[in-house]
Amino acid sequence: MTLHQPLHHPDPAACGCDSAAGLVPVDQAIARGLALVSRLQVVEMLPLGAATGRVLAQDIAAPVALPLFDNAAMDGYALRLSDLTGQGPWCLPVAGRICAGGAPAALPKGAALRILTGAPVPLGADAVIAQENVTRLGDMISISARPQGGQHIRRCGEDLALGAPLLPAGRILGAKEAAALAGAGVGHVPVIRRLRVAILCSGSELVEPGTPLALGQIWDANHAMLAAALDQRWITRIAFPACADNPEALCDALARASAQADVILTTGGVSVGDEDHMARVIRRLGGRIEVMNLAMKPGKPLSIGQVNGALWLGLPGNPVAAFVTWHSVGQVLAGHVAGLAETGPVKRLAALGASLRHKPGRCEYRPARILGHDARGVLQVICLEGAGSHRIGQLAQADALVLIPSDEEEMTRGDLVEVLPL
Repeated sequence: MTLHQPLHHPDPAACGCDSAAGLVPVDQAIARGLALVSRLQVVEMLPLGAATGRVLAQDIAAPVALPLFDNAAMDGYALRLSDLTGQGPWCLPVAGRICAGGAPAALPKGAALRILTGAPVPLGADAVIAQENVTRLGDMISISARPQGGQHIRRCGEDLALGAPLLPAGRILGAKEAAALAGAGVGHVPVIRRLRVAILCSGSELVEPGTPLALGQIWDANHAMLAAALDQRWITRIAFPACADNPEALCDALARASAQADVILTTGGVSVGDEDHMARVIRRLGGRIEVMNLAMKPGKPLSIGQVNGALWLGLPGNPVAAFVTWHSVGQVLAGHVAGLAETGPVKRLAALGASLRHKPGRCEYRPARILGHDARGVLQVICLEGAGSHRIGQLAQADALVLIPSDEEEMTRGDLVEVLPL
């Protein structure tokens, strides 16, 4: 009995929306942004201990075979199978002891050697028998069952052959990558220099959190949100104070940002209001704008361009819209510039835990909660009620975004959707 339609693999690029009323689909917007920029080329050679969180600049091949030598996988006794003649049980004298870190030894004929995990297998031994499978009688051991050839021996090169791929370029160096590099004796690694990202939030109403508010003012949530999102070892953040909706001030701030950064993130000023000056300022500085108005909700005003060689991402001013557009588009483009091999958000498939309605025309990224897996192992997700691009309190309750295709008007419980975990 088929419980669900066959699962497909989530598309890391496609957003599920089509061009509508001159709006740009998300996947096309990303493609246009990628065409604007090149990857960073500056490489730094760092000690392994200082490279955590950085982006690997080159493919790394194994400089040695791993394991480096045949070694014992368990505490026990190394022996030669040809010494076990006739029917068991067999008794062998223990001729010595080999510890991890000890020099390789030769196995005397007709004898066994006590061996500890990680110690080099002695020349002539072709099996290691676990200590719990022998009986120790003074300087002798008694063996009742013949071991298999190669038993409990880790062979040289069985993990990695000399010259085999160890790590690919574009990988962020974390704990498992550090283990692989260190185990192969790599003490210094080539990494791409840090991506320089400038944050500039615009709006005459914005005040730094913790500061008393005058009538009509609000605290700047976007700067704190983006600073947290950019808190990565491969990124250097360049913070600018919030800028009033003044073309001259914005022009000055953007000129300074473009002189320092590889990527400029602005929030606000990209819609069509009287005080939305950002597009005009970008063009005034000689920049170009490739994308305006996306077929997505929230985040329709997102703009993508370039100014003085820096990638410009004009995020909407509403905090939820700024969060969604950074998560779905911005981090993809920034990761590409930084040299990451995998830049897109990792989408998963889940089943809706409740029905929902949607206005067709734009794909929607709706805040949601992941409920866990049902009895059949299908991930369940439920959208939060009353989503809005200003509702940062609701955003804090979400642990995922559900992608609702642009042409869907209603989806029912059990329908499969793509999910971006947060």
